[in-house]
Amino acid sequence: MIRTAAPADVPLVHTMIRELAEYEKALHEARATQEQLHEALFGERPAAYAHVAEDDATGEPVGFALWFLNFSTWRGVHGIYLEDLYVRPSARGGGHGKALLRELARICVERGYERLEWAVLNWNAPSIAFYESLGAKPQDEWSVYRLTDGALAALGAPAGEAGPVPGAAR
Repeated sequence: MIRTAAPADVPLVHTMIRELAEYEKALHEARATQEQLHEALFGERPAAYAHVAEDDATGEPVGFALWFLNFSTWRGVHGIYLEDLYVRPSARGGGHGKALLRELARICVERGYERLEWAVLNWNAPSIAFYESLGAKPQDEWSVYRLTDGALAALGAPAGEAGPVPGAAR
């Protein structure tokens, strides 16, 4: 069963985010707090949305999807960007991941969104095979870039106040 996350699910979703970060060998990067997650999902101006997968037999939460809207200038409509999709190892292969993606695809179709996108680590062969089995195609002609920490601060500082951007061409 897939359901929309409720405020009471924040501790659960937070725990599963940390489980996902550990699986992705990046637990040290998972710094979000429960308070930040609550604000992002249920604050005055929600920035993200979440769904929870529950085991049909036990009702136990076994996974989640956390997503937000993006916008395609080429298509002129919103889409969904799936930030996190996670199913606990004990529940993998039970159809929960597919059910979460099916729910997001249903939302896209219902609302006229034309894209459902996400990123996957290159080494995550089981997930890649799963996504491709659903008809998803890798966007090999695009590379993801990210600014964080010092590089973001340096580039975002008022003109004349920042030193050189680390790694930038001079």
